[in-house]
Amino acid sequence: MPSFDIVSRVEVSEVDNALGNVAREIAQRYDFKGAKCSIERRENELVLLADDELKLRQLREMLQGHLARRGIEVGALDYRNFERAAGQSVRQHAALRQGVDRDTGKKIMAGIKASKLKVKASARGEEIRVEGKKRDDLQDVIALVKEMSLELPLQYVNFRD
Repeated sequence: MPSFDIVSRVEVSEVDNALGNVAREIAQRYDFKGAKCSIERRENELVLLADDELKLRQLREMLQGHLARRGIEVGALDYRNFERAAGQSVRQHAALRQGVDRDTGKKIMAGIKASKLKVKASARGEEIRVEGKKRDDLQDVIALVKEMSLELPLQYVNFRD
């Protein structure tokens, strides 16, 4: 029986490469001369530190640009509100989204069920397994999920005939 998995994964090595590129750009840019701006990764979380809100906004834009060049969608980061750090500096945390969360999984499974396609979707931890008798039905499910316009970047892996 043909099947595939719907997952949301972020390659951490690509994130590290993008962070290295951002650090080099910060060192070269004139508007960041003498500024204390940095981005560091702690497990599945990024910490952005900047002198003020303007520099933080510029730092976020640079990060998003470098991530996009590396093939990581912007929706893979979950930004939290910025907070004041020492002096006038500001700090912002951004979580790397790994796996399909429950709410998104429920939306996906409800959309598949409402489509009346002859497939079976089941949640398996942080991924969703879709099984059907025909390969065409599975391809229709992929098209359906892409049209749902979810915030979470999804990948369709483990396709088996």
